[in-house]
Amino acid sequence: MDYERPLFFRVMQYAAAAERDVVDMVSGNPDWAPPDALREGLREFADLPVEHYQYPPSEGLDELRAAIATHHDVPAESVFVTNGTGEANHLGTAIGLDEYPGNEVLLTDPVYPYYAGRAELLGADATYVPADERGRLDPDDVRRAASDETAVIVVNSPNNPTGAVYGRETKQALVGVAEAHDALLVSDEVYERFDHSGRFCSALAFDSEHRFVTNAFSKSMAITGLRVGYCIAPEHLWPAVRTRHMLTNVTCSRPAQYAVLRALRETPESYYERNRSLVGERIETFTAALDAAGADYVTPEGAFYVLARFEDYPGTLANVERLIDEAGVAGMPGDAFGESRADWLRFALVTPRVEEAAERLREFFA
Repeated sequence: MDYERPLFFRVMQYAAAAERDVVDMVSGNPDWAPPDALREGLREFADLPVEHYQYPPSEGLDELRAAIATHHDVPAESVFVTNGTGEANHLGTAIGLDEYPGNEVLLTDPVYPYYAGRAELLGADATYVPADERGRLDPDDVRRAASDETAVIVVNSPNNPTGAVYGRETKQALVGVAEAHDALLVSDEVYERFDHSGRFCSALAFDSEHRFVTNAFSKSMAITGLRVGYCIAPEHLWPAVRTRHMLTNVTCSRPAQYAVLRALRETPESYYERNRSLVGERIETFTAALDAAGADYVTPEGAFYVLARFEDYPGTLANVERLIDEAGVAGMPGDAFGESRADWLRFALVTPRVEEAAERLREFFA
């Protein structure tokens, strides 16, 4: 698998240059509004004294770290604010390779391409563990793939691109595999607020020095552009996280953190429930159209993506471009996510035009 050049921006640029109207279902940029309190926090920050425009603590604003720690019931010292989940995942993978024996990173297939690209960037030996037909990961498969060469195991639940949600038994077993092989489990939980199954379990449920959890407010608050993520690390890795984060970013945006903190304090649970319900309705609309088009798919248990397979239409870049030109719908090629879904296409349900896109696909494949 070649993950050196992720295709997201290439597909988006192709869609933007199309001569016809195109429904963009490429990337996971939420189309709903952020919390009102977040907007108010940004406005409030603009009028603060000049000292608030200077460097915040490298690890993140103390109040924000404390609020995150309270949400997850962990020590505030274990929380580090990062430049989105992207940096948090990079810290976990890089530090895992540095601090644990071996040079192998275990990844799922299908896999979010940036995980795989990161393993290549860091010079790791990547091994892929296939998910089952529903996109779920069997811990026994991970256990069989792991060895003393395994330094890092990267998992994502709710999952992009499959929509699978790993329950308590699965997460506990994955932590156990990491412990058995003296490896680090990097658990990306950025879609935590979009669990449609009720089965989601955080790796934080298990007290272990071998689990490193990453998350962000990018999806839950619809602020992918503000880049406020975080990691929760075991105590023995705090110095490594602090040093690598400082050398990489120095610190993260103070106004973005300030606004997120206000939103955390003031946003009611109904905000998150409403957005999760919206995504659930879109899943129903889109999968009904896939049924009408005779496509294969798995109803996602979480996140906001749908993988679909159409007869005699493999998920190549060429077919994605054809779909843009002839149907006016832009998705992602399945082969960008790995060999096991090379015949599939992935669609992000973060557009108010989901019903229109579904009708276009139905007509194109009729």
